[in-house]
Amino acid sequence: MSIVNIKVSGNSTPNEQFVVNAQHFKIRIGDNQNNPELEAPCPVEYILAGFAGCLNIVGGIVAKELNIEIKSLQIEISGALDVAKYLGAPTEERAGFNAIEVTVKPISEASEEKLQKWIAIVESRCPVQDNLFNRTPISLNLVHELQVASFE
Repeated sequence: MSIVNIKVSGNSTPNEQFVVNAQHFKIRIGDNQNNPELEAPCPVEYILAGFAGCLNIVGGIVAKELNIEIKSLQIEISGALDVAKYLGAPTEERAGFNAIEVTVKPISEASEEKLQKWIAIVESRCPVQDNLFNRTPISLNLVHELQVASFE
């Protein structure tokens, strides 16, 4: 077993954008229509972007293993999301995607059979797809830090 711990952290203050630190990168997240300079992709768009990026990376690894040359790879992902629960409306619908559709378009001289084998292996080895498809235990912990006013 080769366990690698992945960690990100982020913070925001009122009227600021949520910024996540991942490795040495800063990822802006938000949907702030009232403050256009704070506009950024929303969290569910990052899920789809992460999925596409993961398919691309795993696709390259698997193509190399199968001796397939992929000249370019286009990945289109869309997700159907009912925002009622997110916005606080009473509903029995789930808060997450109802469905995600992925279209993978490789440019390659490999046969259809070889590409079908390639995509099946990619699908089985993509960690993001695995997390979207299977339940992953999540432990959500609240640490409340009370700010005490100082009187000087």
